[in-house]
Amino acid sequence: MLTTVLASLLAEIARRILRLVLLLAAVAVASFVLMVNSPVDPISVYVGADIAAIGPQQRALIAERWGFDDPPLERFGAWLGNLLQGDLGYSLTFNQPVGEVIAQRFLTSLALMAVAWLLSGVIGFGLGLLAGVHRGRTLDRVVTWWAYTLASAPTFWVGLLLLYVFSVWLGWTPLCCAVPVGVVADEVDLLDRIHHLLLPAVTLSIVGVAPVVLHTRQAVVEAMESDFVAFARAQGESTSGLVLHRVLRNAAAPALLLQFSSWGELFGGSVLAEQVFSYPGLGAATTQAALAQDVPLLLGIALFTTVFVFVGNQLGDLVHAWVDPRVRRPRLTAGRGVRARALAEEAA
Repeated sequence: MLTTVLASLLAEIARRILRLVLLLAAVAVASFVLMVNSPVDPISVYVGADIAAIGPQQRALIAERWGFDDPPLERFGAWLGNLLQGDLGYSLTFNQPVGEVIAQRFLTSLALMAVAWLLSGVIGFGLGLLAGVHRGRTLDRVVTWWAYTLASAPTFWVGLLLLYVFSVWLGWTPLCCAVPVGVVADEVDLLDRIHHLLLPAVTLSIVGVAPVVLHTRQAVVEAMESDFVAFARAQGESTSGLVLHRVLRNAAAPALLLQFSSWGELFGGSVLAEQVFSYPGLGAATTQAALAQDVPLLLGIALFTTVFVFVGNQLGDLVHAWVDPRVRRPRLTAGRGVRARALAEEAA
């Protein structure tokens, strides 16, 4: 039995790794094709305002240095060969290796996304739980209306609104950046960093709350209408007891799955939020690389975000299966079926 389960586990891991490899290959090819066919002239972007001052020979030297005139297949093959050796290339925008740019910028974005992710999950689950328990009442209508409104609100619009209210009008939060302007990052203390982080994180969390609220509310409503809750209620169990012992876990499973699966939307929202607040994270680096036609950096970010989202989805599956044992039952049943067939063959 142990050998069968171990073999099944190894096969599942191999299947997921193969899926990730195929996904990375598809993302790399699609991203490269889109970038190569972009109408933006990379030499003009690289030189900047002095493009009119350089002659054909200088343009040729720049194109030769960065391989702009090489055939697309040759450029992609060279990039792929370096990638297999662990080299993501060199960024034209930041004049650094792509790996270093991604590592530095992602650490800045990680704090922003982590705070926003936690806030949206906790607040969204709490509001969804309250709305589901009080279905049809004023609280449910207000929370649902608020969630639908936020679900249709663009991230940059919410960010600009919060920026105007709390930074321009009230003056409670900074206007931009991850650290005070003119101060070296190493000299900034934790409180200043949190002060600059607060408004962008709140912007991301407000937008991310809506789907968690709506999915949690639906899960709570279904649980409250189930037979086992009706039976417990008939036995005299209170509403608070029903929520704590019978509804909470059923509602937590889909909420956690949704929360881990939202890493892609979280990164997409951070791109817009970082632009609004001039926050120097990976999202802002993505925008700069796209405007500058920085192919190595864009490809590196595309692959990195693919792995980032894939890991989030896999963690969501694992947490969902841990919280809701019913998800594991088909696999256990399949395992018993394999074992039963093996015993039957041995008996024959």
